[in-house]
Amino acid sequence: MKKRQQVTLKELAKQLELSISTVSRALNNHPDISQETKEKVKALAEKQHYVPNIIASGFRSHRSHILGVIVPNVSHYFTTTMLKGILDEAESLGYRVIISESKNDEKKQEEMLRTMMHFGVDGILMALARKTKSVESILNILPTIPLVMFDKVSDKIPCTQVVINEEEAAFTAVEHLINTGKRRIAIIKETEQSFNSKKRYEGYLRAHQEYNIPVDQKIVLSTEDISMSKGRMMANVLLSLKERPDAIFAITDSAAIGVIKALNRFNVEIPKEIAVVGFSNSVSSTIISPALSTVDQPGNKIGRTAVKYLVEEVEQPKEDLITKTIEVKTNLIVRDSSYKA
Repeated sequence: MKKRQQVTLKELAKQLELSISTVSRALNNHPDISQETKEKVKALAEKQHYVPNIIASGFRSHRSHILGVIVPNVSHYFTTTMLKGILDEAESLGYRVIISESKNDEKKQEEMLRTMMHFGVDGILMALARKTKSVESILNILPTIPLVMFDKVSDKIPCTQVVINEEEAAFTAVEHLINTGKRRIAIIKETEQSFNSKKRYEGYLRAHQEYNIPVDQKIVLSTEDISMSKGRMMANVLLSLKERPDAIFAITDSAAIGVIKALNRFNVEIPKEIAVVGFSNSVSSTIISPALSTVDQPGNKIGRTAVKYLVEEVEQPKEDLITKTIEVKTNLIVRDSSYKA
C-alpha cells in the first residue's frame, strides 16, 4: 500500500508551473491574482485534496486564528455549556478552537499549556484544575500570550477573568432558605483549595452573620470529590446527627441530587423536614423528585464572554495590558426542594 503523503503548496506550484507565492495568493483570493489563475489553482487543490497547514500559515502571518481551551473536566454538564458558548462565539469571530482536559491534575495542566504554545495558538482560555497549588507555569506565559481565565480562577494570576459572583450567589441561596424559616442549614463544600468553594462558603457564612444565626461546624462538611455519590454519603452523615439540619446547601447540583436521593431513601419529607438547594442548574435538577432549587449559572454566556475578551486582547494588543474581572449575573431558581409549603 502506497504511503500517504500530504500535498504541499510546492507540489501544486510545480504542477501548475507557477511560483509558490502565486499559488498561495490564489488560494487566499488575493486581488492581484487573475480570476482565471484562481480557478485553475483551486481546481487542482480540490482534485489533489490539498489541506493548508494552519500552523505553518500562522508562523508566516504571526496569527493562527486558533484559540486554546483548557478545562478540568469536559464531561461535566456545566463545562459543556461553557464550551458550547466558546465554540459558537469563536466561530462567529473567525477562530478555531482546540480543547484539552487537565483532568483536575496540575502536571497535566502544565503539559496542556506547553502543548497549546507549541501549536501556536493566538490565545488561551483556561479554567484552573482543582488541585492547582502553584501558578508559576501560568505566570511564566503571561508576557508571551494573551490568557483569559474563566469559571475556576485565582486571584494570584493577573489576567482578565470571567466569573460569576460566587459569594453573592451562595448568599442568595442561603438567604432564601433562611427566609423560608430554616435556621440549621448545613453546607456540603469542597476542600479549601478550591477558589469557587471558598467563595461559596464565604457567602454561606455571610448569610448566617447578617441574620444572626450561629454556624455549627458539625454541619459544615467538606469533600474533595463533590459528586452525587459523595452528596449521598454526606447526607447520611447529617442524618445520623442527634440534631439534624433543617436545610442543606450543596455547592454543586451533583452533590445536592445525591442529598435528595439519600433523603428520599429515608423517607425524609422535602422541604418540610429538610430543604435542599444546589448550584449550577443542571439538566438533572429538573429530573430529580422533588425538583431541585438551584443557582442558575449561565455557562453559555460565560463561554461567549470569555472568548470575546480574549479575542479583543489578541487583536488589540497593548503594551500595558489592563486586566479586568467580568462578572456574569446569576439568579436563584426556586423549585419544590426548598419552596415553603
